[in-house]
Amino acid sequence: MIPGSLLQSPAQHLPRRARRAIQLGQPGLIALAVVGVCASGPVIAANVALPFSVGEKLTYEVTVAHGGKVGTATMWIEGPVDVRGTSTYLLRFDSRIRIALLSAVSNSSSWFDPLRRSSLRFFKHEKNPLARHDEAIDLYPDQKEWKSAKGETGQSTTDTPLDELSFMYFIRTLPLTPGATYSFDRHFDAARNPTKVTVIRRDMIPTPMGELRVILVEMRVRDPQHYKGEGVIRIHLTDDECRLPARIETTMPVVGTAVLTIASQNSHCRKP
Repeated sequence: MIPGSLLQSPAQHLPRRARRAIQLGQPGLIALAVVGVCASGPVIAANVALPFSVGEKLTYEVTVAHGGKVGTATMWIEGPVDVRGTSTYLLRFDSRIRIALLSAVSNSSSWFDPLRRSSLRFFKHEKNPLARHDEAIDLYPDQKEWKSAKGETGQSTTDTPLDELSFMYFIRTLPLTPGATYSFDRHFDAARNPTKVTVIRRDMIPTPMGELRVILVEMRVRDPQHYKGEGVIRIHLTDDECRLPARIETTMPVVGTAVLTIASQNSHCRKP
């Protein structure tokens, strides 16, 4: 098992030219900017050359296990957005589901520092016939602290914290060798650590975009809002430089186990 601390980014305070590359929203330019201004350029460049950038948009069909289509979902990236003087990618997720007369919506936003690879702010709204849940969290990585809009506070175990949405993007940056297992204490809420990630195998899956070569990754999370004990999310990432989440199998309100299958994509990553 590889400890997640070994994969945390050292790029916490980088020069202005590297920050300017972030504003351009182009992974290749980010890497070049850092190589040009840092003595340890090759190491840091590997950490900040992300497979996603501003403008990426992925749409999904949502189906129930062994059933038909019940809704749609979208993941996209806006920005850059300034948060307390830091240029961030605004990560977004939106899903809308309907079964008969029952409907559910889920919206999440994460303000993600792509150089430090950590979250600075997180928002979530869920509404279904059984419950309503809202979260609004500000994260302070240097202080290893977080504070909610309701006045709740807590300590993080790391100065590069993540939330549940940014974790999905962070996984795309990992070396995905089948058989590899990672353990991360990166969730901003210490009670929800560790998050364990296992790379299962390479595969082919059918999608509305045609058959895609993927790498199956299994993420084990602690989320009392959705799971009793440990929950499992299975993610099929495209087997290329983009690492697009082509299929996501998870538990959602109202429908239980649901499968999100990619229907269209607009990605600016470099493809082989």
